[in-house]
Amino acid sequence: MAHYLHIFMLMHMPASLPFMYLSPCVLPSKLKHISLITNIIIMNGSHIYANGSGEENYADFFVPVYSSSEVLEKLNWRKRTEEQKPYKAMYSSWIGGITLDQALMVIPIDDHMVHRGHGVFDTTMIMNGYLYDLDSHLDRFLKSALNAKIFPPYPPKTLRNILVQLVAASKCKKGSIRFWLSAGPGNFLLTFTGIAKPIFYAVVIEQNLHQLSEGVKIITSTVPIKPSKFATMKNVNYLPNVFAKMEAEEEGVYSSIWIDEKGYVAEGPNANVAFISNNKELVFPLSDKILEGCTSKRLQLLAQKLVEKGVLKSVCSRHITLKEAKNSAEMMYVSSLLPILPIIEWDKQCIGDGMVGELTMILSDLMWEDINSGPEARRICVPYNLGE
Repeated sequence: MAHYLHIFMLMHMPASLPFMYLSPCVLPSKLKHISLITNIIIMNGSHIYANGSGEENYADFFVPVYSSSEVLEKLNWRKRTEEQKPYKAMYSSWIGGITLDQALMVIPIDDHMVHRGHGVFDTTMIMNGYLYDLDSHLDRFLKSALNAKIFPPYPPKTLRNILVQLVAASKCKKGSIRFWLSAGPGNFLLTFTGIAKPIFYAVVIEQNLHQLSEGVKIITSTVPIKPSKFATMKNVNYLPNVFAKMEAEEEGVYSSIWIDEKGYVAEGPNANVAFISNNKELVFPLSDKILEGCTSKRLQLLAQKLVEKGVLKSVCSRHITLKEAKNSAEMMYVSSLLPILPIIEWDKQCIGDGMVGELTMILSDLMWEDINSGPEARRICVPYNLGE
């Protein structure tokens, strides 16, 4: 009986124990095909047998069945033991409210956004207690939803109100809010026929957003660019974007740029791009493979001030070839949370003199001034005392 003591302990051990190593023991007769176990390892409640050389034997991998309370205990254990995430609050129309508990920030596995990629999303900045340019991002979000044939569970004003209340509940003063619209849960089929309604999710993320003044290096992506229909819709099918970013990181640089099939510059994996030409023209690439950028549109408007002062010659959107782009005086990424990031090298070729451009930083100053003290129409003051 002593030989079976460890097996008894294994089968009756509390599920809450994260792992345990047990000493050698002999298996019962029905498991005689493995006569000696030198280690029994319990990882997250699942039992892995290891042989004398320390190799794991998954032939006898026992998976526990948890009760609802044990699942919640496990989720809370992971939250306590893993590195703290900066997720301050989540809204889900699936539950009809907000949770501040990271362990409960989950979505159904049969949600079509999870297993079919049928969902859209957007992001906006929280800066010093204000939501910056939320309405522009919400408009783009709803346009993406329409193109994805997903119809929101609430009207636009309600969605906006939910996002403001979510930030208020989070108490986050600096960071971002990301929001998604999914075709919804209900089955594992390709289409969502029969599903009651789409689901709206949102998460507040605390981040130390600040002006970026150091230049980065990039490459031309070899990952195929997305077709126009999908490139111009901000949907969750981001595998090409992920590969384009990974490709750059594997080359030891920050990110990459896509070139369309006509040879014109398109965009980066998660940012638009802009150039300062040698005659001080601010150029935004024109392509049907580019997602309409809210920050790019705002920057084009703000940059007109520099045209009026004679600092810039003009601001325009036009086709720009790879050769012309690489010969620009200055270059930058433009995106919601950057919002401007200088680019100093492309495919090991310096942009301009290889230094962060003066006009790039002037444009960056304009953007940050707008973020911190721009018109009220662009900045929503978050009512953090709501409900107190």
